[in-house]
Amino acid sequence: MPAIEVTGLVKSYAATSVLQGIDFSVADGELLTMLGPSGCGKSTTLMCIAGLQTADAGTIRVGEETFFDAARKIDVPAEQRNLGLVFQSYAIWPHMTVFENVAFPLKLRRVPGEELRRRVHEALDLVEIDAHSKRYPHELSGGQQQRVALARALGFSPRVLLLDEPFSNLDAKLRERARDSVRELQLRLHLTTIFVTHDQDEALSMSDRVLVMNQGRILQTGTPESIYQHPADPFVAEFVGRCNFLRGTVSGPPARGSLDVAIEGAGISLRVVDPQEGPRSGTITVAIRPEAIELVRDGEASGEDVFRGAVDSVTFLGDHYRYAIRVGEARLVVVSSRRVEDEHVLLRVAPADCTVMP
Repeated sequence: MPAIEVTGLVKSYAATSVLQGIDFSVADGELLTMLGPSGCGKSTTLMCIAGLQTADAGTIRVGEETFFDAARKIDVPAEQRNLGLVFQSYAIWPHMTVFENVAFPLKLRRVPGEELRRRVHEALDLVEIDAHSKRYPHELSGGQQQRVALARALGFSPRVLLLDEPFSNLDAKLRERARDSVRELQLRLHLTTIFVTHDQDEALSMSDRVLVMNQGRILQTGTPESIYQHPADPFVAEFVGRCNFLRGTVSGPPARGSLDVAIEGAGISLRVVDPQEGPRSGTITVAIRPEAIELVRDGEASGEDVFRGAVDSVTFLGDHYRYAIRVGEARLVVVSSRRVEDEHVLLRVAPADCTVMP
């Protein structure tokens, strides 16, 4: 049985539809990331699971217990759901010490004094901040405050951990360290977790599975690799990383499992892998990741899909370069570790790296 199961979740505010039939499940011990732009409904979904918002329709189950069922008028109060929640703002109380912040949910549950102290120190030790237990929030850095919020969510041994953009207030380096430590902790505790973010790097690096949302709908669910390498539509392809989109016309009889596509305005033809069974004709869109396009020298120009382009600009980004390249009237973004000085370059892309968009 899934640890979390959400079915047919619908939510509206006045005339604005926020969730339009959300269905997904999370396995025991899995970290599922809900990824999407601001306003797509991911935080609303999380708040409905937490019991802080009430959906208009649908069901929410955790294990064998039904937390919400609109048809049966079941709505378990948030404080009875035993779910750990870390907010974007952390929401730690400024007038309480670190110890008192983590102890507060345990006091509400009437945990006896000695056990309360033990569990608070265990939670603080898990996130490596026990040495600061007597400090107040204003005496802590942003990263330390985030750890306090996480310790408070873990202190009462929640059935599920819910994380709502918990790293958004941290700088880039601290975010990277924080997501690594949270992922390590989640794996060590085998804690079923739903993580909400709009940051694709966080989603790809932390998740067992990623659920991509837009405008209140789930567009695609899968492993980070499958989402990135095989996006279901142009929105997913563009939101989860950069992507080049080329319009083209199917040209000539296709080979088995592939198509030849004449790219509009580029004067080139690409062979692309096509998973669709049966004939295809007319105009299609081909998506190519910037790092899938290889810069090659004249002596290396062998194989399929080699073509020439003109370099418009080069941007140095530390461990790689980003090129803006013209191929006829088409524009491509290419990412490579190779520095090219020439104005004109040869490009190569494998058919398997060209995705036909639906």
